[in-house]
Amino acid sequence: MKLKIDKFVFFISIAIALAYLFPQWGTQESKLPLNTISSIGISLIFFFYGLKLSPEKLKQGLKNWKLHLLVQGATFLLFPLLVLLIHPFIQNEEQENIWLGFFFLAALPSTVSSSVLMVSLAKGNIPAAIFNASISGIIGIALTPLWMGLFVSDLQTDFDFTEIYIKLIVQIIIPVIIGLLLHRFFGSFVQKHKSKITLFDKSIILLIIYKSFSESFEKNIFSSVSIVDLLLILIGVILLFSIVFYLTKLFSRKLHLNTEDQITAQFCGTKKSLVHGTVFSKILFGNMASIGIILLPLMLFHAIQILIISVVATKLSVRKLEKL
Repeated sequence: MKLKIDKFVFFISIAIALAYLFPQWGTQESKLPLNTISSIGISLIFFFYGLKLSPEKLKQGLKNWKLHLLVQGATFLLFPLLVLLIHPFIQNEEQENIWLGFFFLAALPSTVSSSVLMVSLAKGNIPAAIFNASISGIIGIALTPLWMGLFVSDLQTDFDFTEIYIKLIVQIIIPVIIGLLLHRFFGSFVQKHKSKITLFDKSIILLIIYKSFSESFEKNIFSSVSIVDLLLILIGVILLFSIVFYLTKLFSRKLHLNTEDQITAQFCGTKKSLVHGTVFSKILFGNMASIGIILLPLMLFHAIQILIISVVATKLSVRKLEKL
């Protein structure tokens, strides 16, 4: 079994390295219009997201309600509740920022492309994976800011729910709705050019990551994060993923789901969207100096989830092929 290095993870590393070497390009004082570019890019990402959603398929997908409740429950309840258990042990501002990064990760929706890809590789329930990953993004537009509002307002004095939701409506919800309405006319066009659209999406994400880390490097925020802290964050990410991965399997068995649905529950219920994470971070946290630290658990989780799920999906695929 050969493991391929995820190219996107590699380019994320390049973006962070560029932010470290040339932070001045991504700061508020920069003459480059990165804020404007990223804002327009965010709207286009979700416009294309809406174009790819089929209203008919979403309606058909509602039938498998046990699986859907499990996936969405794991994504928006199990993850945040597990991280909330750690909050009473936070002792200082540095730990608070790292914990906030974990909670932000936990409050995010599932990711579409890699969830469906891995479910397909493992021969799980592909239509259910498409439905859950798609609907998760829509639910996350409402739930993620609500979860984060419990804690961000305490750290950020200019946190304003009204302003946050106006940004969400203008940059995300309206483009998604327009995309959905135009799906019947341009859905096939999007499918035909999905590789180019995916490249565009990832380019905008890399731009947001570069800008976020530039702000943190420029203000020397990472000077308080030691190698030991990084290792602890990595261990925390692996533990969080492993616990949810085990619990989704346990719950799916309790619900008497078949093998294909169990695979879908585990793969979709444990994924977190880097697209939504980077986009929401720009809207929710604005110019917070610690945004780089807040994004750090998500960056590590993204790499870990791809690595572990790839191994598991490959093993499941081989096992099933042997039974045929």
